[in-house]
Amino acid sequence: MSTGEVYTIASNKDAHGRKGCLIAVVKGTKAKDVIKALMKIPEALRMSVEEVTLDFSESMHNIVETCFPKAMRTLDRFHHQQFCLEALQEVRREYRREQMTLDAHAREEHRLMMRQLQENDGPFVDEEGNAIRRNAGYYPERLENGETRAELLARSKGLLMMSPEKWTGTQKERAEILFREFPDIKTAFSLTHSLRMIFSQRCTKEQGAVSLHSWYSKVGEFGNKAFNDIAAAMYDREDEILNYFVNRSTNASAESLNAKIKHFRAQLRGIIDRKFFLFRLMKIYA
Repeated sequence: MSTGEVYTIASNKDAHGRKGCLIAVVKGTKAKDVIKALMKIPEALRMSVEEVTLDFSESMHNIVETCFPKAMRTLDRFHHQQFCLEALQEVRREYRREQMTLDAHAREEHRLMMRQLQENDGPFVDEEGNAIRRNAGYYPERLENGETRAELLARSKGLLMMSPEKWTGTQKERAEILFREFPDIKTAFSLTHSLRMIFSQRCTKEQGAVSLHSWYSKVGEFGNKAFNDIAAAMYDREDEILNYFVNRSTNASAESLNAKIKHFRAQLRGIIDRKFFLFRLMKIYA
């Protein structure tokens, strides 16, 4: 909210981000504090709640379980997709760090070689026997699109966040080279994209479970720790994840409300009087 303070917001999706969407604003993220606030809502109203969308947070799970025991809990699909995207980017960053280390070593070896040649007064030829200048610098190998491996890895960040059908011609060429040079990135991207496709299809909860179990098997074959951790976390909360296929509910409305509150704060050039800001928030959205 301001100066690093975090607030928990409960919202009603039926209000569509307009007046009546704000149920509660509680300082902090402690489950007991949020539960205490939500318990002020009459029991009959709390029991009438049919579905609650939430993230992977254990505290959120406890809050919903305690305050809305009859509600179906649905984990937001975009949160586990985001975890996969982060794991994919970590694979890319790891390869980039390795490539930068290799380039640094190659540059150092070239400098030592040139120093040795100058001390011995030649012959000034490279490993392939081609003549080189006395002050020749180090130039890393360039791929067919004109980029070095390190540049390729750095410039692939954006395309890995997108679906292949949205790639431009340049991005398609870059992706083809990237996947050829770094097969693990191709596998990680394939897993991330296939999870996105599972939640894009319209199917029953049972059909979704079959697709998800197939995805778990592919993750196991890949053997990457980050992806294994994501699969384990999803397996642990599988029923709540599969509840998405019942009504296809997401946390988008809550994220939208969060963005609106941030925009309102920006219009005011920050928050000086926190109580008055919350009062205005209640008048607009509660």
